[in-house]
Amino acid sequence: WFNQQEATALATMRHLLESLDQGALLGPHIEPLMARIDAILGTGDMSSRELRKRIKVIGLHSRKTDSGFFSDVGYALLQRRQIEIRYYARSRDETSERRVSPQRLVHYQANWYLDGYCHLKKGLRTFALDGISRLRIRDDRAVEIAVRELDEHLAAGYGIFSGKTIQKARLRFSAERARWVSAESWHGQQKGAFEPDGRYLLEVPYSDDRELLLDILRHGGHVEVLSPPQLRRKVAQAHLDGARLNH
Repeated sequence: WFNQQEATALATMRHLLESLDQGALLGPHIEPLMARIDAILGTGDMSSRELRKRIKVIGLHSRKTDSGFFSDVGYALLQRRQIEIRYYARSRDETSERRVSPQRLVHYQANWYLDGYCHLKKGLRTFALDGISRLRIRDDRAVEIAVRELDEHLAAGYGIFSGKTIQKARLRFSAERARWVSAESWHGQQKGAFEPDGRYLLEVPYSDDRELLLDILRHGGHVEVLSPPQLRRKVAQAHLDGARLNH
């Protein structure tokens, strides 16, 4: 049924599905689909098993998430029902009880998140699925939020930490690191340009700087924060703190 290129693409898709989150969330639900793909591809040189030997998918920074909560969240999301959750926020080291109207599931940097309307905070919030320790589906109809409003509130800033108060970070990378950074996607609204000496100037919008700080610091001394001043100070302080810890 398939030529060589189509069979390769199908087997690769199967392997990517299997490796998406190490089977923790979607594994039980996509196994029947995988079995069908294996049956279609057969046992020849282009079989799914043979191609999996030749293709390796490495998932970094993923966290274990309870598959039961994933299924419950997905059900409530599609049925447009509210949920009650016990949620642990790592950023504040706090656990709270929340009533949430689910809006959409987001797979971001190898982890799953739920965008939802929080009835406690009376606003849009993003919840990491692995922070949920208890969940109950309510009979109440979920509050509906327009997709445009979701994007404006949750997708305008940098990464999963976003909001309506947007700032712009201006970063200058060394000529060496520019070879990689110039090809990377940090944000859908980023702007970048090479300078005459080969260095690369990147401008990205952000709201919460926690995740942006991590991406900046991984480049060490190969990046300079030009603005805003408060982000520049935080990066400098992080380098000083790291130097003291390793002294």
